[in-house]
Amino acid sequence: MPVYIIDHPYAQHVLTKLRDKNTNSLEFRKGLVKLGRIMGYEIAKRFPRREVVVQTPLGEARGLVLEDLDKVVIVEVLRAAMPLVEGLLKAFPEAKIGVIAARRREEGGAIGVDVYYVRLPEVEGSVVLMADPMLATGVTMASAIREVLGRGSPKRLMVASVIATPMGVERVLSTYPQAEIYAVAIDEVLNKNGFIVPGLGDAGDRAFGS
Repeated sequence: MPVYIIDHPYAQHVLTKLRDKNTNSLEFRKGLVKLGRIMGYEIAKRFPRREVVVQTPLGEARGLVLEDLDKVVIVEVLRAAMPLVEGLLKAFPEAKIGVIAARRREEGGAIGVDVYYVRLPEVEGSVVLMADPMLATGVTMASAIREVLGRGSPKRLMVASVIATPMGVERVLSTYPQAEIYAVAIDEVLNKNGFIVPGLGDAGDRAFGS
């Protein structure tokens, strides 16, 4: 199963601060930016690479070059993903940005999603990185991916979430088995409202104070 846990000690340190209910909105946003940057560097480890020889001022040196960095399209699921994407852009500064806005809908105890805004660059042949801090039920992410794939066939499809659940992972991968999921933690429990427990609360509300 293509699920990668980012267990870097500093990532776990930042996650602990985000989980703390006493962390204010400013520090919460800063934490999401930091995690986005760390996640970006960890995700880049799985990009193809090639060896090159470059000329330094004093001689030749062997090195490596990551490929496909110019193909990255980061798709942010509004609004909670905004600080996370800010961090991801530190690792992928050449990336193009897409936006998908969706809201949760509850009917008869079932959780659905209404996608009400989509603005995407060209995704055909690109490396798409979907960003949403919380992969809870997976309904929102699956809906967002459907919008992306309806506009082209990317070379790779990745999901970056701070916290995911087994249910969310299963829903995404059962529908889109080509996806690669990256998370800083997997929390096992969803409550009756579809929120991750212990999680870190409503990421959007905590990041923006409303």
